[in-house]
Amino acid sequence: MLAFCSNDYLGLASHPMLVRAATEGARQFGIGSGGSPLVSGHSEANGNLQRQLAEFVQLPRTLYFYAGYAANIGIVPALVGAGDALFSDSLNHACLIDGARLSRAKIHRYPHGDLQALEAALASGDAKRKLIISDAVFSMDGDIADVPALLQLCERFDALLLLDDAHGFGVLGEQGRGTLSHFGLSGLRASPRVLYMATLGKAAGVCGAFVAGSDPLIEWLLQTTRSYIFATAAPPLLACALSASIGLIEVGNELRSHLQQRIEQLRTGLAEILPGTGWSLGESSTAIQPLVVGSNEAALSVMDGLTRRGIWVPAIRPPTVPEGTARLRIAMSAAHTEADVDNLINALGEVAHHLTPEIGVFP
Repeated sequence: MLAFCSNDYLGLASHPMLVRAATEGARQFGIGSGGSPLVSGHSEANGNLQRQLAEFVQLPRTLYFYAGYAANIGIVPALVGAGDALFSDSLNHACLIDGARLSRAKIHRYPHGDLQALEAALASGDAKRKLIISDAVFSMDGDIADVPALLQLCERFDALLLLDDAHGFGVLGEQGRGTLSHFGLSGLRASPRVLYMATLGKAAGVCGAFVAGSDPLIEWLLQTTRSYIFATAAPPLLACALSASIGLIEVGNELRSHLQQRIEQLRTGLAEILPGTGWSLGESSTAIQPLVVGSNEAALSVMDGLTRRGIWVPAIRPPTVPEGTARLRIAMSAAHTEADVDNLINALGEVAHHLTPEIGVFP
């Protein structure tokens, strides 16, 4: 099937250079890591990857995790606990939400992107330690957080900021360095208040995650993050593949340009078929393009119509998204051709034409 459901935004997951790097890594290091990072699992390959990632995102130091979910559910409780205050965007990813719950800090959940509400919540508290957590690119809407404004609030209220850039790393910013770079907040302009987390199974095409920040913060996480200390380290062959991936991302401006062209092609094409359907396309400039159709039944029906035409786009429904906003989450990739996107646009036009207007589903 023609897939518009993968987070492989640059089409690197099957790239021959990554396959060769993983194969060579397996020959050199074997398959498993054999232990937790602080015992014997932190291989030379893992260490090299950490240094390469720090240099790439232009932050002092990084810590490499075997999975993004494990990173966030461990990082948040390592930063705040009982008696501290945590401020979370209402549309944050589940791993940030679960990390917040595990921390036992007092959670203030502010409406999505509502910085006035966040400011009021920060001003009203007297906790000794404060942490703001936010997706950088929101996974179901594709919009980008106002990171400069979040950082300004951190400065005013003496808070830390944990930014999850799962969907921005490799795609946004100079040479794909991510959302901090997109806003000019890396390198010499990097703030010691920011912890930058990104996954390596999306644009990077492999798996795992890393968190980057100041040396004291990363050292603190190294010593206190239970999901790092007590879990088997990522196999070195994956670190080898990721090292090759970072090299491709760094020189991947053509891939990112092609991806942006396909995003614009999709949005232009959908603008012509949306009137009269009751559907809406979210305001997203990223690879995540949410086509909101309303009810669960309608979303499943549209998904089924596309499936019949050989196209795979997932229907996302509550509780993953708010009630009444069931959607087709269209994930764009640099691997898509102009013909692929035309195929999707035409198929959606056909599906819309065959829907029953009264209920929005197939008869």
